Amino acid sequence: MGQLCVLCKKIFSVSLLFNALLTIACAIGIMAGFYWVFPNWRPFYPYLVDGNVFWVAIAAAAINIFPSARLGRALHTGRFLFHHYFYGFLVLFCSAVYVIVFTPVSLFTIFLINNASVVVNAGRFFILGGLTLVLDDLPDVSKKVESALNWLKAKAHRGGKIVLVAQLVTGAVSLYLFIAICLSLTQNPQWVTLANFILICTVLATSITSFVSVKRKIWLKTYD
Repeated sequence: MGQLCVLCKKIFSVSLLFNALLTIACAIGIMAGFYWVFPNWRPFYPYLVDGNVFWVAIAAAAINIFPSARLGRALHTGRFLFHHYFYGFLVLFCSAVYVIVFTPVSLFTIFLINNASVVVNAGRFFILGGLTLVLDDLPDVSKKVESALNWLKAKAHRGGKIVLVAQLVTGAVSLYLFIAICLSLTQNPQWVTLANFILICTVLATSITSFVSVKRKIWLKTYD
């Protein structure tokens, strides 16, 4: 029973990491739309004051990566044959081959284009999944990577209160983003799509993760 509880917590941690990456990917896709494809587009107007608010959602998701990974690394789940990062790189390689061979989009622009087809979204999913596994086990990739991460962790520890405030602010803005998108969808039923449903779910999860991390003061406990 105890091992099952640990496994569930590990899955939850990996899910939070995946959500952070998904938030970043969704935000990048929307910003690519109003920066390059539709220069006059104002996403989710009038409830969203400016599309650049998605930059804040990216910041919130990036700040959440450490608390999410920290939860998983505190657990001892063991490993099957190899470290998690090995499987992550394997998934990334296979995903890259899949995108290049079976999809009509470029591997380098897959998150920048507006294409909701199943084959493209499958490629996006597995690329994010591979990145999640790598990030979950990143310190074990090499001693140099671990040293670099420890250096960053030391810097973050010294500025923990600043990071904590930033997490609170970006989490609040992400919550505003969630509300604005929901209000916009209620007024524009034609925008109620699977992509937008995923967007509101991932932004909400990012906001909640930010608030929980602030409440638990995770960034003040980087060496616990």
